[in-house]
Amino acid sequence: MAHVFISIGSNVDRDRHFRQGLTTLIQHFPDYVHSDVYESEPVGFNGKNFYNSVFATHTDMSLPDLCVLLKQIERDNGRTPQDKKFSPRTLDLDILFYDDVICDSPAQLPRDEITKNAFVLRPLAEIAPAFIHPVLGCSMAEIWQAYDNQTQKLWKVEFSLP
Repeated sequence: MAHVFISIGSNVDRDRHFRQGLTTLIQHFPDYVHSDVYESEPVGFNGKNFYNSVFATHTDMSLPDLCVLLKQIERDNGRTPQDKKFSPRTLDLDILFYDDVICDSPAQLPRDEITKNAFVLRPLAEIAPAFIHPVLGCSMAEIWQAYDNQTQKLWKVEFSLP
């Protein structure tokens, strides 16, 4: 069983799409850990604020199959393949880690944005502080402690599933 970490983000009808994305992940992976939900400003473009979190689970799905599933969940929530990287989105599901796999295809692992974006790193460090980054050799807690990007603001929001 692979230990998997998935980032969740939405800034288009964010409450609905975030909730639907999380609910669908829970249906597929009922044994999970979920971080707090954070609100953050968009990075790389102007737009509405995002909701972000990290979802962790174990799966026997292969990495390619997991990628296909996450893309399908995004499409089911209105995301299209034509959506640009730095643009508003209904739902964004990215694999951050798949065990200690290092690869560029079918997904970049570990995901590059882990060390660059507070909205990924903070919730990841919250639920997996001892998890070791397979390239950097540091724990998520150590990476978060060393993180120094004052331009990225985020704050915890009240969020619960019904």
